[in-house]
Amino acid sequence: MPNSLPIVAVASLGGTISMTPSSEGGIVPTLDAAQLAQSAPGISGIANLRAESLRQLPSASLSFDDLMAVLAWAEKQVEDGAHGIVLTQGTDTLEESAFFLDLYWRHPQPLVLTGAMRGASAAGADGPANLLAAVQTAVDAQSVGRGVLVVMNDTVHEARWVTKADSLSTGAFSSGDGGVAARLVEGTPAYFHPPGSRPAPIPFPKGVWPKVAIIPASLGDGGELASLAADNGYASIIVAATGAGHVSYDFAERIANLAAHIPVFITTRAASGSTASRTYGYVGAEMDLIRRGAHMGGWLSAIKARLLVVALIAAGVEPGRVGESVSNWCKLRSH
Repeated sequence: MPNSLPIVAVASLGGTISMTPSSEGGIVPTLDAAQLAQSAPGISGIANLRAESLRQLPSASLSFDDLMAVLAWAEKQVEDGAHGIVLTQGTDTLEESAFFLDLYWRHPQPLVLTGAMRGASAAGADGPANLLAAVQTAVDAQSVGRGVLVVMNDTVHEARWVTKADSLSTGAFSSGDGGVAARLVEGTPAYFHPPGSRPAPIPFPKGVWPKVAIIPASLGDGGELASLAADNGYASIIVAATGAGHVSYDFAERIANLAAHIPVFITTRAASGSTASRTYGYVGAEMDLIRRGAHMGGWLSAIKARLLVVALIAAGVEPGRVGESVSNWCKLRSH
């Protein structure tokens, strides 16, 4: 391999991109990082690859500890001269892994996640093309300083905004209100805006990971699950509320009781949009919930709000300061 090519470290964690048919039916993770790299035509002419298999799991079974181990591996690769890092994993939790790693990533070198919506042996398997595009993105100078990125279907997404918007389509990933970061054109990412501001990385966890629950609000729901979660040791509650941050009268009463003891965050269950803060004043609306001690999640989805709160509490932020810390993070990570 030409020594003049940039170094890209590629790690595989499992997922559909690595899956082939099993004798018992269905596809399961089998391919390692080296095999994945070999499946992408022309990839060896773009970068000198260091391929390593770190896990062989469906993405729903990845843990916070798995991702911290991945983070340590990625940092070591940067120390050893890698120009960029590419991780392959399952798409079910890809947006969560990207956001979680972005909270801690402290290097200008891009950390790029990718995967596949079709198994490796399927007609039109998208894994090789996605891996190639991820490496092309990792070596591009315009990717520097953007933190963690997700590359799928020749589209580059920021970890802050990316979401899996379809369960099966190869065009499953969207960046919603924030907009996509770039599209790949003839093997080069064309970015639509310069790198945005980034808050300081969150300190590494000091102890065990806290339990933080996501509780959906829905028609006829009084919030009983939120109380059950608090009674069973959950350190914080994320409410995926209706509309711009609204719950029922009964749910509002429960939130008042919970917010006196643990941080409660209100996000919207809608596919896009922000929570409000000063539009609706009825019982159970955002103004009422704020008066009761809840914090509004703004543009954060429920699953990303949960990850941010988990990281902050694990880093030792006191419960009474978690809401302020989330607000400050959101202001600094506007794009």
